Amino acid sequence: MTAATSAQPRDREAEILHAALTVLARDGIGGTSMRAVAREADVSLGLANYYFTDKTSLVCAALRRIGEQDLTIVEGDGSTEDPRERLLRALRRIGEPRFLERRYLALRLQLWSLASVDEAYAAINRDAQRRYLDALTDLVRAAMPDLPPADAARRAGEILVVQNGVWLTAAIIDDRGAIERSIQRCQQIAVAPPAANHREEATA
Repeated sequence: MTAATSAQPRDREAEILHAALTVLARDGIGGTSMRAVAREADVSLGLANYYFTDKTSLVCAALRRIGEQDLTIVEGDGSTEDPRERLLRALRRIGEPRFLERRYLALRLQLWSLASVDEAYAAINRDAQRRYLDALTDLVRAAMPDLPPADAARRAGEILVVQNGVWLTAAIIDDRGAIERSIQRCQQIAVAPPAANHREEATA
């Protein structure tokens, strides 16, 4: 096999998007420009503009990429293991290093803040959250088939609140114990017996 046939073609679009994520995490939205991203990706400004017409399109792509990465937490992997174990394993994924790395957390906070003030970004964020909650609800329903659908959806929403808190905490302080307790809390919410869950609601 020759070097020419073994070499893989470069995915320039992916490289530019990766550079955009790096610049956003490091320099914030104010320090992000097409020129800065092109420099980070080591490509010409013209090539960067070929794939992403402007800074807005880059930020939109970054938001979608975060949403896609989040989905890997809860999407099925074709496993035939017990649905309950599959759910508990999925809930542990938020504690994996790839989700707790400081650069990634800084990027997530940047994009969350943008989504709170710009409707175009907010729409992408809402869509990503809807898909995440739908997939998480499906995991809960598979593991807890006796739960009413509305209860499974409510549990998924409560879990998402705790998970968001994990990521926010991890961005500020390095407290593995708090993260572990939060993961355990998510698991408790997910698999609490229906009767026990209703009693908690009645006494809340």
